[in-house]
Amino acid sequence: MSETAQNILIMEGISKTFPGVQALDDVSLTLRKGEVLCLVGENGAGKSTLMKVLTGVDRPDSGRIILDGKEIQAKSPQHAQSLGISTVYQEVNLCPNLTVSENILLGYEPHKMGRIDWTKMNALADESLHRLLGVDIDVTRPLGSYTVAIQQMVAITRALYISSARVLILDEPTSSLDEHETEQLFKVMKRLKDEGVGIIFITHFIGQVYDISDRITVLRNGKLVGTYTTKSLPRIELIAKMIGRSLAEFDEMTKIKLESSKHIKSEALLQARGLGLTDSIRPFDLDLHVGEVVGLAGLLGSGRTETASILFGVEKPDTGSVTLNGKTIQDYSPLGSITRGVALCPEDRKAAGIVDDLTVRENIILAMQASKGWFKYLNLSEQYEIAEKFIKLLNIATPSADQTVKNLSGGNQQKVILARWLAINPQVLILDEPTRGIDVGTKAEIQKLVLSLAEEGKSCVFISSELEEVLRTSHRIVILREREKVAEFAGEADEKTIIHAIAGSES
Repeated sequence: MSETAQNILIMEGISKTFPGVQALDDVSLTLRKGEVLCLVGENGAGKSTLMKVLTGVDRPDSGRIILDGKEIQAKSPQHAQSLGISTVYQEVNLCPNLTVSENILLGYEPHKMGRIDWTKMNALADESLHRLLGVDIDVTRPLGSYTVAIQQMVAITRALYISSARVLILDEPTSSLDEHETEQLFKVMKRLKDEGVGIIFITHFIGQVYDISDRITVLRNGKLVGTYTTKSLPRIELIAKMIGRSLAEFDEMTKIKLESSKHIKSEALLQARGLGLTDSIRPFDLDLHVGEVVGLAGLLGSGRTETASILFGVEKPDTGSVTLNGKTIQDYSPLGSITRGVALCPEDRKAAGIVDDLTVRENIILAMQASKGWFKYLNLSEQYEIAEKFIKLLNIATPSADQTVKNLSGGNQQKVILARWLAINPQVLILDEPTRGIDVGTKAEIQKLVLSLAEEGKSCVFISSELEEVLRTSHRIVILREREKVAEFAGEADEKTIIHAIAGSES
């Protein structure tokens, strides 16, 4: 059989633009009958958008989709299901209060004399679970009484039952599963493969990519890097392809970092010992010195954001302790952190950073106002003074401090968030993906700003998916892999060494 004849799904030249963002740029993907194709890439790579185009959530600007030799264009997820394309998401979107059989056949219930035939319905659900997945459970029990793994099996069964799916998309299905449950899911996937179902498997666990996939498609920054047979692509090369390189070289950064390193103090400003949170990040130690930038490197899902959340108090650790200036922290909360002079610029500036409908001035003074308390209101003259100071300092491109922040570019919105936290004069600044989605010039400005803040005696935790950016900006680099700190490098570490640490000992 020719390679073309094996293809159950072909996506050719898919492009999709949202306001100010090229989400997909001429991306192609092929899926063969009876294979598991892993779709991998860091945040913003375009994985979700590509699947939304396939399932009819978004319409592409250009390109075509061919299913079983016929060109299609799904108008909605329901339409995609009718064509034989089904998706099971990380968060099971079924009804936990209903029984297993009700969830599998919801909307497709058998009737007898105008009423639901419960006996037949339970029998159909039971037979479907056995025939499709080899799962033996009591289908009359509420879905919510079962583990997440079983709930996902039910979701897969429903997807296969209602659409006779030939293409099954599994979007981060193992994120909430333990090792045994993951093995159970993989057995089901192999069984579906044997029956000719084509599976697109999206995961950030590199080990699982090699455990289950036949081929790997890599996306980066909305573009196709390539598709490879799993056996022919060593882990170290896969990670290098996922991470990629920044768009330009900033020659002066090395000199700036070298100069700033002279200002690092020997004493640790912040110390974490055995700090961890179950199912979030395994216990780790971390020292952060005065005037130091510590980079957190690792792939999506490695625990970078979880570490930032615990250090800032968004999440409360269940093991370990943190000391700041020699004092053990008792109050783990964002407000407590702000009061102590610890600031966090979050990963998602849209959801957790800027407040769209407020002005630049109002966004900048938010953290300072919170630290003072809402009954000690900053008067307008103080607000304008603070806003104008940071607009000038950070070169924020805005007509005035009263411009609504949603009208600014992504890079300038990011600067507004930085201004908000700099306004409280923090001791520790945690930056989670501070340059994501912004232009190269603004990235360079922010990197230089981070090092200049370190020179002034502030301590920074710097998180970025772009490895070269972490190397360029950090005095010390902590490596995280699958929610665990696995290595730490001080001084000048080279890219190859870091990639090997991220990948693990296996090549």
